Amino acid sequence: MFNENLKLSGQLAIVLRDKDGNVKEERTEKNLVVTTGLNYIASRMKDATATAMTHMALGSGTTTEAASQTDLTTLLGAREALDSTTVTANAVAYVASFEAGDATGAVTEAGIFNASTSGTMLCRTKFNVVNKAADDTMTVTWTITLSAT
Repeated sequence: MFNENLKLSGQLAIVLRDKDGNVKEERTEKNLVVTTGLNYIASRMKDATATAMTHMALGSGTTTEAASQTDLTTLLGAREALDSTTVTANAVAYVASFEAGDATGAVTEAGIFNASTSGTMLCRTKFNVVNKAADDTMTVTWTITLSAT
C-alpha cells in the first residue's frame, strides 16, 4: 500500500542593506500558501492559461495570515517585478529587490502575485517589523518547495 502526502512549504530570506551596501538585517521567515495559490498551482498542472508569478509586494499590515486572503492587508508602495525566477528540482525561488524609495516604512508582510495589480496571490507571510528607511534596499528570496512524505 502506498501512502503519499504532498507538502507545499515556503521560506523567505530577507536582506536589508543601507545606502552603502552594508547589511543592516538578515532573517528567514516561513509563509502560508493561500487558497488562491493552491488553486493556481492546480490549474497550472492542467495547462498554462494562468499567468506565471511575476511580482512581489511588501506591506505594513499586521493581520494574521489566513488561507482565504487574496492580497496584502496594507501595501507599501507598488508591487515590484521579480528580478528572477529559478526552478531547481522540486523548488521555485522568486527574487525581488526593493530599491531605495520602494516600499519604505515598517515592513511586516509580503506576498507573491501574477500581476502588477489585482491578479492571483500565491502566498503571504506576516513577520516582525523590518524598518526599511528611504535609502535602504531590501532583497527577498522566496523559495517554494513541494515535497512528498
